[in-house]
Amino acid sequence: MVINGLDILLRNPEMLKNRRVGLIANQTSVSATLDYSWTLLRRADVGLARIFSPEHGLFAVEQDQVAVTRQPDTGCQIVSLYGQSEQSLAPARELLEGLDLVLFDIQDVGSRYYTYLNTLALFMEAASGLDIEVMVLDRPNPLGGATVEGPLLDPAFHSFVGVMPTPVRHGLTAGEIAHFWRDYKKLDLNLSVIAMQGWSRQMLFPDTGLPWVPPSPNMPSFETAEVYPGMCLFEGLNVSEGRGATTPFLLSGAPFVDPEALAARLASMPLEGVAFRPTWFRPTFHKYAGKAIGGIYLHVTDHDRFRPFATGVAMTCALRELWPEQLEFLESEYEFRDDIPAFDLLAGSSAIRSMILGSAPAESVIASWGKDEAAFAAIKPNFHLYNS
Repeated sequence: MVINGLDILLRNPEMLKNRRVGLIANQTSVSATLDYSWTLLRRADVGLARIFSPEHGLFAVEQDQVAVTRQPDTGCQIVSLYGQSEQSLAPARELLEGLDLVLFDIQDVGSRYYTYLNTLALFMEAASGLDIEVMVLDRPNPLGGATVEGPLLDPAFHSFVGVMPTPVRHGLTAGEIAHFWRDYKKLDLNLSVIAMQGWSRQMLFPDTGLPWVPPSPNMPSFETAEVYPGMCLFEGLNVSEGRGATTPFLLSGAPFVDPEALAARLASMPLEGVAFRPTWFRPTFHKYAGKAIGGIYLHVTDHDRFRPFATGVAMTCALRELWPEQLEFLESEYEFRDDIPAFDLLAGSSAIRSMILGSAPAESVIASWGKDEAAFAAIKPNFHLYNS
């Protein structure tokens, strides 16, 4: 069984003695006994001065893109790093005063869009040049550490769902990506990582023996995290990504979708490790709330061959091919940017959307990011903390 960085740190809490500590955490910050880190740190007489919570809040109460303003009482000051403006995403300098150590302990899901590691990156920038140690208590990448997938982020498409120039599926742990970001940004930062024990790069989350604690309201299971790198693209379409249903991201659909026609088209594409089941569902909130809509349920049949980002792009190609008049790329404000379509912010550039609108076959679109994958795969081992 894998032992997380938190549990390893708690074996020797003396290293935190006489230090004024901040903690970036949410409800995934638990020990092997499912006790919250802030409770255990205080029990160990650690001087916990302040808790910083990411998007969704300390207990993931809020939905996506909802400012976190009220937090439960934990007996410690809680500061939200997700408010009503882009300026709220990093800590104000005065909130770092008096701290000499900040712990990061949040379960990530292995996708560039997922904002928790972006919170870590922005926090690292804020702490650069200060006499503050940032210590990452490492946890598994649920999608493993071997495979990378998708295009690199074009810096012009920087947003809170695209901070670091990595592929969509980056194959790094939080501790590893922190080293990557410090090196890439040349940060003047005292960074340390409490590495896990027992984790290897081939492990998917079910292999770790750890319990899944949902890191956000629409990430209820590992199965959701596995498809998320592709299906999150639907946040940029007038297609439901399954929010408001019990299986978000595994489900998707829209009023104009004929489930049988879409499933048949997808089955004809060269996509491996996944089956497409035609279905209907009625979201209780978010897109098409209260309406019965046609769609697809994804079933991953081979974890090793399944490529979630390619699958999401191929599904977008199929939707465009079958319903060109109805499918729309949304242009409303998304993660504090209103000048770039959400789909492009997620994809990391406008290239994929342009190819789809130009009726490029899915095979050509999928082949377009191969050089980016190879380039990142070549440098990625420089930041590995764990063996294959």
